[in-house]
Amino acid sequence: MKNLLFSLLALSLFGACSSVTVSSDFDRDANFASYKTYAFTQEAQQLPVGDINRKRIIDAVSSELALKGFTPSDQPDVLIDLKITAQQKETATATNTGGYGSGYGYRWGGGFSTTTINVEQYVEGTLFVDMIDNSKKQLVWQGRGMRTLDENASAEKREANIKDAVKRIFTKYPPK
Repeated sequence: MKNLLFSLLALSLFGACSSVTVSSDFDRDANFASYKTYAFTQEAQQLPVGDINRKRIIDAVSSELALKGFTPSDQPDVLIDLKITAQQKETATATNTGGYGSGYGYRWGGGFSTTTINVEQYVEGTLFVDMIDNSKKQLVWQGRGMRTLDENASAEKREANIKDAVKRIFTKYPPK
């Protein structure tokens, strides 16, 4: 099941037209002004998605870090780790039709009604961007972006959606 979800994720990373829900958390004792350089962890460089999507994610994160004033380094202030989760979900919607009737005098008749239940299955993906203080080896910031995935998204749409998701995640950095 886990391999199926990662395969789906590799095909469809952030490919739906729904919006990204973002959140973040941070260490209140961290001095974010002192962080200027970064490097990706080995785990981030081996993110379990297809090579093309991995490159898209790393490039998008690198671009956002550059906009925040970071530069890559062999001796980084922070390490950037990336994680992806995918979860199969479903929603159900019930629709009632009919159900009315009448009679004459003392009689009351009930009509027939129909209930239709639509069940929709989808995959919800979450991208985690972790910032780890390299000297303390301690997590200081985490941004998360969550979105419904679309396995039929074009390559252009996937790339645009990854950039958009990462950009939205970094609206939460630096913490206020």
